[in-house]
Amino acid sequence: MIGASLPLEGVRRTIDAVWKMESAKIVAGLTRMVRDVGLAEELAQDALVAALEQWPESGVPDNPGAWLTAIAKRRAVDHIRRSARLERKHEQIAYELEQRQPDGEPDDVLRLMFLSCHPVLPTEERVALTLRLLGGLTAAEIARAFLAGEPVIVQRIASAKRTLADEGVPFELPDGGELAERLSSVLDVIYLIFNEGYSATSGDDLMRPELCLEALRLGRLLAELAPHEAEVHGLVALMELQASRSAARTGPSGEPVQLHEQNRGRWDRLLIRRGFTAMLRAREVGGPPGPYMLQAAIAVCHAQAATAADTDWRRIASLYEVLARLLPTPVVRLNHAVALGMAYGPEAGLAVADLLTDDPTLRDYHLLPSVRGDLLLRLGRREEARREFLRAASLTGNDAERAFLHRRADEIPAPEAPTLTLGRAARDFLARDDLDGGTVRSYGQTLRRLRLSLGEELPLDSLTAGQVARVFRTAWGEAAAATWNRHRSAVRSFCAWASLEDLAAGLDRRAATPNRTETIDAARLDALWNLPGVPLRELTLWRLLHESTAGVTTVLSLNVEDLDLDDRRARAGGGWVSWRSGTARLLPRLLAGRTRGPLFLADRRPGPARAPTPADLCPETGRGRLSYERAEYLFKRATKPLDPAGHGYTLRQLKPRG
Repeated sequence: MIGASLPLEGVRRTIDAVWKMESAKIVAGLTRMVRDVGLAEELAQDALVAALEQWPESGVPDNPGAWLTAIAKRRAVDHIRRSARLERKHEQIAYELEQRQPDGEPDDVLRLMFLSCHPVLPTEERVALTLRLLGGLTAAEIARAFLAGEPVIVQRIASAKRTLADEGVPFELPDGGELAERLSSVLDVIYLIFNEGYSATSGDDLMRPELCLEALRLGRLLAELAPHEAEVHGLVALMELQASRSAARTGPSGEPVQLHEQNRGRWDRLLIRRGFTAMLRAREVGGPPGPYMLQAAIAVCHAQAATAADTDWRRIASLYEVLARLLPTPVVRLNHAVALGMAYGPEAGLAVADLLTDDPTLRDYHLLPSVRGDLLLRLGRREEARREFLRAASLTGNDAERAFLHRRADEIPAPEAPTLTLGRAARDFLARDDLDGGTVRSYGQTLRRLRLSLGEELPLDSLTAGQVARVFRTAWGEAAAATWNRHRSAVRSFCAWASLEDLAAGLDRRAATPNRTETIDAARLDALWNLPGVPLRELTLWRLLHESTAGVTTVLSLNVEDLDLDDRRARAGGGWVSWRSGTARLLPRLLAGRTRGPLFLADRRPGPARAPTPADLCPETGRGRLSYERAEYLFKRATKPLDPAGHGYTLRQLKPRG
């Protein structure tokens, strides 16, 4: 025994370290035994509790991992003996345990990875469960890493376990036909964890190193378990090389430092060598390069350049061109624009970036205006660049990045002669005394979208019909006729008030199509409830709309304090909204301990430029109320595969027939 003389705090630190290293193997081995990942984790936790109780007195064992494994397996055998359903399997399992090597099957951890990253789970649940089961992190640690409430993380983990059990997901490795898709899901989860640590989407700091380290550990572990998968080594190489730049990515005050300005002497040479080694392994496996190998090849180009000026941007641009053919996402195309701008001049990059302004998926992506700002500044179009940096700052949820973008904008002098801006005009328009509250909210949605898409500082006299049309295409191109017409009327009212020409004149009023207002039939509704990967918020909203027959606006206006879960109803204005068992099962999970604020919350906290009214802000999470516009967009996107016309359904079509 090596720990008898350690102080209590030292023993606890040792237990914590051992648990993080061994928990994945223990849980994986138990899952193979009991075929239930939730039960397996409970049994593993029992072993951890035993260690916390015994090791401070007896000392840390020579092989702590084996000690924990033995205790956990004993608890598993005891459970099997007590279970009448599994009584007949007891002798077989006990015999297998006696014959098996102490460390169990090496593929168990790989099976656990495929299980926790199963496509049947929503992305946020895959991430939470993976960090819990394979990272050994507590719910509190995961919540701190993602700046979320601990009850939210607990709910996600519990929901994931329940879904895996309800769906009967087997604890086995996928076969050849399914392997590529399932492996891609595992890689995506690991890289998502890494990216959230490398470029935090919210909070005060640019990075969360603990998430980067955990993703690297999981990637290295996966590479050991699946050594013949080139994309696994490609992902590891990509993360090693990106992580090597971590120390140089921030300045003394935590501010971001752009890649071409980084002190390359601070790059971690050990991580670079590890990245190169992983890349060599990926190439040795052979086969056509996948997305992660191509991204790793781009990272290799950066790591090989002694100075920023030595970077082979033409090769990087060509690699992005290949990547864009293989993975034609808007973000890849935006990175291609950056590379083109560096390789062939800012005009080439701006030409590609400008094409992306019509892509609905990038309309609130802060890096698009940030990239455009860089390119415009290099072209000498300084005032346009300043407005783009300010627009990017209004879109990001990260405080350090927002401050950095504001500094970039401040470095460009504002026009000497102040002009009336779109933001100021919109605020003055909405402050009128002759508008009631409902009209202000309706007009405010339209003008907020214009301001987000075009920038607060856009001179009002430079606003064009073409710009307005582009916003309409990206924001409401697939919206219902009533939604399109409502926003069109708001723009016309704003133009009349501001003495502008009618900038919506070229946008035809849409006629409602009767066939689009028909309700969704039972077969497609059943398919809707069983769509994989639907977030809990959306599923609850859809169920509530269907079961209550209430209007979309009414349901979205509900607050947590209005709910009566026992009676399955909520006060709404002067009446009640009621629901049935489907909604009743989902609502407690959605609330996750919340007692006040909007029932349905937006995806993230609002930026300073779009602060909601106090009634539309959750005091517990800081997030605003989910907007009709966003809810409609998400529903249309999710139901496109179910709609024979391929357009997707509207939320109003959730009302039951008859």
